[in-house]
Amino acid sequence: MIQAVVDRAGKDAHTKMRIITWNLWGHFGPWPARKEAIATTLAEVRPDLCGLQEVWLTDDQNIAAELADRLGMSWCWKMASRTKLAGGDDVRIGNAILSRWPILADATVILPVADATEGRVAVHARVQAPGGVLPMFTTHLTHHPGASQIRVAQVRQVAAFIAEHSAHCAYPPVVTGDFNAEPASDELRLLGGILTAPVVPGQVLVDAWRYVDPADPGFTMDRANGYRQASQIPDSRIDYILVGLPKQGRGRVQSARLAGCGPVDGVWPSDHFAVVADIQE
Repeated sequence: MIQAVVDRAGKDAHTKMRIITWNLWGHFGPWPARKEAIATTLAEVRPDLCGLQEVWLTDDQNIAAELADRLGMSWCWKMASRTKLAGGDDVRIGNAILSRWPILADATVILPVADATEGRVAVHARVQAPGGVLPMFTTHLTHHPGASQIRVAQVRQVAAFIAEHSAHCAYPPVVTGDFNAEPASDELRLLGGILTAPVVPGQVLVDAWRYVDPADPGFTMDRANGYRQASQIPDSRIDYILVGLPKQGRGRVQSARLAGCGPVDGVWPSDHFAVVADIQE
């Protein structure tokens, strides 16, 4: 899906591509119904590129492949960790990228963690977009509330990974994920490279939510969500779409919004709201 934006003269001013990032919350809660709600929401959003976190793979189900098939998209998935459920089922937990266009190559980097009980990765897909190669990334940083120091170390690894795979591309990098950190945090300031010196000299990533009404907090973890009503953690914005500086107009952020903010047929899709951004193609 590439959407045309029409100017007042009736001519196409430019085209746009749609990005979504969403933490799918594994298979927790009423999973079969949630899976349908997730698929319905994604079909309504009609993204060109998806960065998905907490995407579980079991012996009999690959949700990344299922969603890609239903949406008519290419996909890649990389494992971050694995665990066993109470019933003994082996679960592999990872991040996925879905693309409306061909994925030419993919890569992953293992991120530093506090201990061996946790696994974290960043995933890259080299996408053949209409205007050339687009470097797409997604990640999920450690979730512990007091673990900013670990997330800063993870961000340094992610930033180097982005630089490694973004050179000589037609589009700036698009970085999505659940960073488990709020906008003013050390880790987001460091990764963005605008409010403090970037990890990689010259590598700047713009938070797409900066193009929304400043009065809108954009909470993606919100107690309005049916799964979050009993949470003791304050409402917060921890899920992001970050885009590098435009290249000949490509990648310029046009708009951003939330999705998955209400029940589908009575079922909340995830404990996170999704972030959607339109960028210039």
